[in-house]
Amino acid sequence: MKEMSLSSKSSMTISKCIFFGVITMPILFFLSHRNSSSTLISTTTTLSSNSDSDLKIRPGYSTYDSYIQRQLNKSLNPKLRKIWTTRDWDRKIQIFSKFFNELKNRKLLLESSKVLCIGARMGQEVEAFKRVGVSNSIGMDLVPYPPLVVKGDFHNQLFDDAKFDLEFSNVFDHALFPEKFVSEIERTLKPGGICVLHVALSRRADKYSANDLYSVEPLKKLFKRSELVHTRTVDGLGLDTEVVFRKKR
Repeated sequence: MKEMSLSSKSSMTISKCIFFGVITMPILFFLSHRNSSSTLISTTTTLSSNSDSDLKIRPGYSTYDSYIQRQLNKSLNPKLRKIWTTRDWDRKIQIFSKFFNELKNRKLLLESSKVLCIGARMGQEVEAFKRVGVSNSIGMDLVPYPPLVVKGDFHNQLFDDAKFDLEFSNVFDHALFPEKFVSEIERTLKPGGICVLHVALSRRADKYSANDLYSVEPLKKLFKRSELVHTRTVDGLGLDTEVVFRKKR
């Protein structure tokens, strides 16, 4: 009887462990998932509140992977890629060359400058820099396009600190985390380096955009380590405002 009693107690103990394991596992999974999701939501909320009502993060991204996939849907669209490399190729290079020549005239760009083009899908910006005499330039995008564009995420640049003299981007509206987008620019710019952004203030950007910008004020707050050089109205492929910052020495 004593032997059977011990056996029964042992069985009961094992059963209790299994029972509590079955009960607690889903709870732990739920809490883990909730914490992960809340981190993303919290970060987005913080960015939005830090940059005030003139910079709004678009809802709809439950995970960072879903955001990346949406961006890839545009970058890998075969019809768009064909247009970018044929009909739009020379037209965009001419437009960019005009902007970059103006930067040279303002002494913000030198032929010896080391330049990064952020979000340069097919590298028209890189080619334009080369055509105005700035040969040391490279593009970065989620989808590489050798030799002009390397693979990279602008929320987490693959480059070392203080590497570039100038960084240019016309895809600020695609940043899900604008504060991270800007901090990576300031990290990889040399002291005294220039950042040139083309943004849309008077109209909303396309369906692939992750944020909407309504004034220059949020950018001034985000560029914590830089000073505003100038803003001006431009006609840049659907974008209407050029904003230039210089990283403090």
